[in-house]
Amino acid sequence: MSTTASLEHEIGRRRTFAIISHPDAGKTTLTEKLLLFGGAIHLAGSVKSRRAARHATSDWLDMEQERGISITASVLHFDYQGLRVNLLDTPGHQDFSEDTYRALTAADSAIMLLDNRKGVESQTRKLFSVCQRRRLPIFTLVNKCDRIGEDPLGIIDDVQNDLGIRAFAATWPVRKDGRLIGVYDRADGRIVLYTSGEDHGATRPEFVVVGLDDDQLEQRLGPAGLAQLTEEIELLEVAGEQPDPDAVAAGEATPVFFGSALTNFGVDVLLERFLSAAPPPVPRESTGGLVDPVESPFSGFVFKVQANMDLKHRDRVAFLRICSGRFEAGVDATVSRTGKTLRLVQPQEFMARERTHTDDAVAGDVVGLHDRGSLRVGDTVAINAGVEYPGVPRFSPEHFAQVRIDEAMRRKQLDRGLSHLAEEGTILLLFAPSLTGPVPIVGAVGRLQFDVLVDRLEREYGVSIRLETLPFHCARWVTGDEKEIRQLGSMHGRRLVEDVDERPMILFDNEWAVQRSESQAEAIQFHDVQPK
Repeated sequence: MSTTASLEHEIGRRRTFAIISHPDAGKTTLTEKLLLFGGAIHLAGSVKSRRAARHATSDWLDMEQERGISITASVLHFDYQGLRVNLLDTPGHQDFSEDTYRALTAADSAIMLLDNRKGVESQTRKLFSVCQRRRLPIFTLVNKCDRIGEDPLGIIDDVQNDLGIRAFAATWPVRKDGRLIGVYDRADGRIVLYTSGEDHGATRPEFVVVGLDDDQLEQRLGPAGLAQLTEEIELLEVAGEQPDPDAVAAGEATPVFFGSALTNFGVDVLLERFLSAAPPPVPRESTGGLVDPVESPFSGFVFKVQANMDLKHRDRVAFLRICSGRFEAGVDATVSRTGKTLRLVQPQEFMARERTHTDDAVAGDVVGLHDRGSLRVGDTVAINAGVEYPGVPRFSPEHFAQVRIDEAMRRKQLDRGLSHLAEEGTILLLFAPSLTGPVPIVGAVGRLQFDVLVDRLEREYGVSIRLETLPFHCARWVTGDEKEIRQLGSMHGRRLVEDVDERPMILFDNEWAVQRSESQAEAIQFHDVQPK
C-alpha cells in the first residue's frame, strides 16, 4: 500500500464527534456507556450521586467529582469495528457553554441528546444552532426511555418544529407495561430485546435479536403488546418521515434513536448506526481555500488549552485537532498568530486525564502538545505557513467581578493562576486602570465559572481570593477613535477595561446602554465576539 493510500485509509476510519444536550439530559452517562460498548472501559461509572463509589471517566477534575457535573471538555478515544473514534465530551451546563463551543469546532459530527420527558430545551437549541452553522451531521438520541415520557412521534415533531430540521425515526421503543424492553431497528427490521442486569447499567446487558414474527417477541410482549407494536411500526412506515442519508450528511435531517443510557438499552444500536453514517474528516475552510485532509501536508488548530492536568509537574497542554496530513515527530511547523516555528515532538493522546504517547496521529485525531505558553486557543499550526483556519470565537461574558487577594505575598501565584486559567477559557481576564496599577477583573458566561475559578486557584495555585461582584451585565470589544472610546468608557454605568492582548473593552450595566451607545457613538465599532 502506497504512503498516500495508507494515509487515506487511516483518515477514512476516523470518526470525531461531540455530544450536545441540555443539563441533566444524561450526557455524561451516555459518554460512559459509549466507552463501555466501545471497549475503552469495562465498568461504567455513575454520576447520579456526588458520593458515588465510581465517577465518570470524563469527569477528572476534583470539583467535577464532588459536584457531579462536567466542567471542562475531555478528549476520549476508542477503537470500534475497525474505526478510530474520538469523542469530545463537553460540559452540559450552560455556564460552561463556551468550552462546548470550542470543542464543537473540532468535531465532524454530533449526537444531540434529548430527555424523553422534556424534548428540546433551551441549551439544546443554542448548541444545535452552533452545529447548524457548521453544517455538522446531527444524530439524535431520545434518552431516559426507561421512564414514562412524551409520545415518540410527538418528540420527533418537536424536533422538526422547534429546531427546523427534518427528523425521522431510526429506531423505535419497544415497551411492555410501559417499561422499555428493547428497540426496533428500522434499518434492517430487527428487534433487539434486552434483559436488565443487577449492576445498574455498569456492564453491557444481555440481549437477543428477533423479528416481528418471532415467537420470542410474542412471549415477551403478549398478543396485545405485539399487535400494538406491529401497528406502531406500520404507522411509522406509512406516515413517518422516510430515512434520507444524503440529507443527514448535509446537516439537513437528523435520524432519531430511542433508548436509555442508564440501563444501556438501545446504546449499542445507536453506536453501530451512528458510526456507520458519521463522516470521516472532510476538507476545511482556511484563508488559503479548502484544505484536503489527505492531499494537504500537516495542519491543525488549537481548540483547548488545559493547565495542571498533572499537578506534580504543573504542565500545560494544548489540544490540537489535526485537520490534514499526518503528525510527524521532529518536523517544524509554523504558528499562524505569531509566525514562529514550533518543533513538533511527542504527541499525546488522551483518555480524560490519562495520557499515552502516540506515533500514529492523522487528520481527525486530537493530540496534546506540551506547551510553555507559545500556543493559544484558535492558533493554527501548519507545515504550510499560508494555511490559517478561522479560529475559535470568544464571546463576551455576562458576569463580572473584581479580584481581591488578602495575602500580598501570593500576588505572583495569583497572576500566574489567572493567566493560565484565562488561557484555558475558564474566565475572561480583563484589567482596569488605576493609580496603583492594573486591577484584575474576571468575566464569565455563568456564575458557576466564578466558583471554578476560586476553587482551582486554591487547589492548584495555593491562592485564596475574594470576588467582588460588579454591576455590569454586558460587554463589547470596541475599535475606532481612541478619544471617543475613552469618553464612552468614563460615562456613568460604563467602565473601560483591556483584555490580555490590550484590546479595549467597555462594560455596560445593561443591554439598553449597549444599544444606545451603538446608535450614538458613530466613530466606534462594537464587537460581541473578540476581534482579531
